[in-house]
Amino acid sequence: MIRLEPHKGIPSYILLIMSVLGAFSVANLYYNQALLELICQNIGITQVQANLITVVTQVGYALGLLLVIPLADMLPVRRIVISSMTIASVSAVVIATASNAWLLWSGSFFLGLCSITPQLFIPMATLYSVPADKARNLGYMVSGVMLGILSARVLSGYIGEWFGWRAMFWIIAGLMFVSMAVSLRCIPQVRESFRGTYAELMKTVGKIFCSYPRIRLYSLRPAMGFASMLVIWSCMAFHLAQPPFNAGSDAVGMLGLCGVVGALLASGIGRLVGRLGVLRMSVIGALCQLTAWATVLVYGDCYTGMIAGIILADIGAQFQQISNQSGCLQVLPEATNRLNTIFMTSLFICGSLGTLCAAIAWQQAGWAGVCITGMIFASLSLLLSAYDRVAGMSR
Repeated sequence: MIRLEPHKGIPSYILLIMSVLGAFSVANLYYNQALLELICQNIGITQVQANLITVVTQVGYALGLLLVIPLADMLPVRRIVISSMTIASVSAVVIATASNAWLLWSGSFFLGLCSITPQLFIPMATLYSVPADKARNLGYMVSGVMLGILSARVLSGYIGEWFGWRAMFWIIAGLMFVSMAVSLRCIPQVRESFRGTYAELMKTVGKIFCSYPRIRLYSLRPAMGFASMLVIWSCMAFHLAQPPFNAGSDAVGMLGLCGVVGALLASGIGRLVGRLGVLRMSVIGALCQLTAWATVLVYGDCYTGMIAGIILADIGAQFQQISNQSGCLQVLPEATNRLNTIFMTSLFICGSLGTLCAAIAWQQAGWAGVCITGMIFASLSLLLSAYDRVAGMSR
């Protein structure tokens, strides 16, 4: 079994395996988005109750980031990965056999809680890469994550349309079992960096968050951009089910392919961090998202407008996430998992908030309300960059 050493390099095949496994795991958070209308019809629940499936999944993921990821600084990463994938497989079976909203919510919560694998791998890629390759390798890992997010909607859209929504969750259970077996064989050993109790470990997370304003900025700014991106997907199935589209879940899946364009650019975006800097990349990302929302507000009743908006929103989110995450993980290299906990917990708390706000906006004002909600989150990210410009915290 290979053992990695900090800053000494990481084999390319290990990066590839981690990227693929991370894609499979993070996809668990997004399969349900293309299936919400089918679940409503089959289980007999309201659209708000169905939308809570997505919210609960993301809340579970945020709690996993907060409570589980720090353990990677004191326990073997392989053990955490294997345990998480096993529980995720069981949770998918619960969802596949669910007959009411409570079982759907319960299974979704634990599926989200245990889909944290990519956020165990990203600090490894950053810490163990040679200094010149850190941002590039982070881009590769984020490419895998984004491809997992986007392909999830495509796959689930088609599976749901042709075989029913339950079939998708049986497939998830199988994928997680296979991923667990691959992890057991291939994931390398890494050195733990913390000695102490779990309570002491979690206290250091709070101390780091309170002591470093730059970490707070790096975490909150892309979180607003991530929320803005999720808003466009959270009500997509409902929007496409109405005139003039009158489309099914397969149409949501097809639109998911548009975001793959942005995902494939992630490794290239990583190379831009050193050239443009975190602040400029954050501003570019927020402006991309504001343009996306203006596009889908005006042209949201045609596929061309929706495609353009999706591509811009996803690219904007990646500009913000890759640049800020790269900056965040280099503030305290000896605590990368705890830094990633702060970064990703902020990301998914705001993502859950964005999804919830989108559901409320859809009920109150339809698609126009959803677009305004997305604009608000993108504008908040831009305002944080304006504050950064004045305070001079980004490097």
